[in-house]
Amino acid sequence: MVHLITGGSGSGKSAYAEEEIVRCRKHILEDSGIFSPFLYVATMIPRGREAEKKIRRHREQRMDEGFLTLEKYTQLSGLEIPSNAGILLECVSNLAANEFYERNRDFEGAFEAVVSGIQSISGKTEHLVIVTNEVFSDINGYSQETQEYRRLLGKINCALARMADKVTEVVYGIPVVYKDERKDGGTFME
Repeated sequence: MVHLITGGSGSGKSAYAEEEIVRCRKHILEDSGIFSPFLYVATMIPRGREAEKKIRRHREQRMDEGFLTLEKYTQLSGLEIPSNAGILLECVSNLAANEFYERNRDFEGAFEAVVSGIQSISGKTEHLVIVTNEVFSDINGYSQETQEYRRLLGKINCALARMADKVTEVVYGIPVVYKDERKDGGTFME
């Protein structure tokens, strides 16, 4: 099950994503009695006070939830994935920027690295929740370089939405489901 969660900055998408992945613990324990950790794949490079503050806030949000954090800023395909109950990938917008600039703004190379990396991870878990950002609802007039990055993230988000079983946008803390292709028709991980 792949669930793509998007939303604007400060929309509540990270908290919602954590709630979604943690819900599956109940079912795993009920079904098998076996507990495995959740993996939190963090992609934000801790550069500067604002990034460090955001990382600290996200760590506090998931404290005591049973997450094992793996920091991987580029090349997700090379990530060793231990046995797990589910993976939360936070956040595609950081990963896209990291790959884009690591590759000297190679659009297609960055696109391929992000999408193939996420496909690789999805094959190593039963439950993958992916967080990304909606960047096309704000103002225009950015630099050409920023516009190129936004176009890259948009193309990645479209590819991930096609790959996902469920797509949700969080708007003002309210989840709005746009796609739900699960065979059972039930709600995600409930």
